[in-house]
Amino acid sequence: MFAVFKKEINAFLNSLVGYLVICIFLVGVGLCVWVFPQTSVLDAVFADLYPFFSLSPYVFLFLIPAITMRSLAEERKNGTLELLLTHPLQDWQIILGKYLACLVLVIFALLPTFLYYVSVWWLGAPQGNLDSAAVFGSYLGLALLGAAFAAIGLWTSSLTANQIVAFMLGCFVCFIFYYGFSAISGIDTWSSWAYVVAFFGLDTHYEALGKGLIDSRHVLYLLSLILAMLGLTALTMSSRKWST
Repeated sequence: MFAVFKKEINAFLNSLVGYLVICIFLVGVGLCVWVFPQTSVLDAVFADLYPFFSLSPYVFLFLIPAITMRSLAEERKNGTLELLLTHPLQDWQIILGKYLACLVLVIFALLPTFLYYVSVWWLGAPQGNLDSAAVFGSYLGLALLGAAFAAIGLWTSSLTANQIVAFMLGCFVCFIFYYGFSAISGIDTWSSWAYVVAFFGLDTHYEALGKGLIDSRHVLYLLSLILAMLGLTALTMSSRKWST
């Protein structure tokens, strides 16, 4: 597993993909948080990082599938996936190695944004007038959300040999899980079942964690979704192995 992880990390670091993704994320959210007047924290009445945490999931919807789209699709296109499967590695070791590499890149993108917290903490009046529990809850939620998107993206990458198709599928499935269930729950026909439908939406759990109350139900759902998507990836790889 470590060999696959190291290979993926080196592939990211030796190409522009990893650096480009991190730069786009930091520049995009940085402009929204500090420059654009509609969302700038400098023009806000309260000292908080709401603009950052409300915009980041939508940026992740596109950036994380861009990271994961090549993970298995490129291997399949180049014919190296079958070669990789012949090595003395189990499927889950290959999947975890690739998944952890994608996840590390996501975490690297998030780490510099901690400066936003420090800056807002210093700018508060009085200094430190910031709901730190909500901020750290939101960071936990954003990290778990990124982990869920990475698992979804890895699964969609295993479905096709075309990276563009993998990217589009990843964006679509991530969007459905993040916003789709909440939108569907708003339909009147669901009545008392609306809460159950909304519970499957990632935004429900992300927003709950952002309030600073770490409820095990939300964490367990996110972890369960990650495991389910990695399991689907393993099933896809197994089916391809038996068909060849």
